[in-house]
Amino acid sequence: MRGEIMESHIRNIDLAPQGQLKIDWVAGHMPVLNQLRKEFEQELPFKGKKVVVCLHLEAKTAYLAKVIQAGGAEVTVVASNPLSTQDDVVAALVAGGIHAHAWHGATEEEYHQHIHQALDFQPDYIIDDGGDLVSTIHQQRRELISHVQGGAEETTTGILRLKAMEQKGELGFPMIAVNDAQMKYLFDNRYGTGQSVWDGIMRTTNLVVSGKTVVVAGYGWCGKGVAMRAKGLGARVIVCEVDPIKANEAWMDGFEVMQMLEAAAQGDFFITVTGDKDVIRGEHFKVMKDGAILANAGHFDVEVNKVELKALSEEMRVVRPNIEEFKLKDGRKIFLLAEGRLVNLAAGDGHPAEVMDMTFALQALSLTALTEQVTPLSAKVYPVPHEMDLRVARLKLNALNLKIDELSIEQKEYLSNWVHG
Repeated sequence: MRGEIMESHIRNIDLAPQGQLKIDWVAGHMPVLNQLRKEFEQELPFKGKKVVVCLHLEAKTAYLAKVIQAGGAEVTVVASNPLSTQDDVVAALVAGGIHAHAWHGATEEEYHQHIHQALDFQPDYIIDDGGDLVSTIHQQRRELISHVQGGAEETTTGILRLKAMEQKGELGFPMIAVNDAQMKYLFDNRYGTGQSVWDGIMRTTNLVVSGKTVVVAGYGWCGKGVAMRAKGLGARVIVCEVDPIKANEAWMDGFEVMQMLEAAAQGDFFITVTGDKDVIRGEHFKVMKDGAILANAGHFDVEVNKVELKALSEEMRVVRPNIEEFKLKDGRKIFLLAEGRLVNLAAGDGHPAEVMDMTFALQALSLTALTEQVTPLSAKVYPVPHEMDLRVARLKLNALNLKIDELSIEQKEYLSNWVHG
């Protein structure tokens, strides 16, 4: 068994002051998390507990780690993506007493080494993004399964992996599916992804979107947000789907719907948001326009088949930061953003702080729900309790100084009685 370690592995502690400025900025725009921080400082729900947080290490996730720390936890953070790590933010966390194992641009070997170093902390609870912590524990660090009391998962991709483990009877501890909460997917997935994906694409390419054809692969909540923002920017939008219900929804929302092979010949921008592999592959590259731009907004860099793209190319080079040019053997050029990783985080700052405020409030409250269990939960995937969803919604409305109506006793009785007409 690996021994516990307390040191951090980061790029440069001297970057901490500028990282702290970033954290302070987002903290000023996350009122729900600020309210929870005040409560945590008084109640100390995580006192004596160790928490490992595996998320995209930028300012907003850093503030979540600080809020959990304020609740009495000893916290370790590790990156869920090597290109989204901001070294100054990580340094600020370490300067503030949080352990960290991450740096920007980590190799695949370093990335997995960092996960193991974080797990050497022997956490009581975890927060995961994409399932890499859970996967590593169950495949390589099984001695920790009995020690971890539970955790929460941030993403669609991670929950798919967790449910697959549960169905096979291989999940070793309870996990709360934060991504499936309404106050998460209705806002984070839709509005957060919609804005941050285009922010990443536009700041990276410095190209106009209006008048272009945008192909969106996947019409879940993230895809809805990306398509909606593309339409607002003046683009013609094509949606590709495998789900007939979502395809009908995209059509009724005013978008064109077609198979990827047909769309591939028409698109100027391609954005994958499916969570699956090989969404755009060799057959599609062969018919794309000269100058087509590919971006991925799914968790893993498998949605655009980079192996097949390289095989079709005779020359590759980086033409701008986060833009790789693939010159095909017939002379056409195809551009891939951020190595096919999450474009909104690898080439941008991720979702707006006001949106992540709600998601991270759910994450923090999910951990408190686990600590409050008198009888340990079974090793299953659990939904966020509806009352928790409602609490975050009310806190958000209070922060916005918005008031809504309440049902009268008579109205509640009417709704609960089948006799009334």
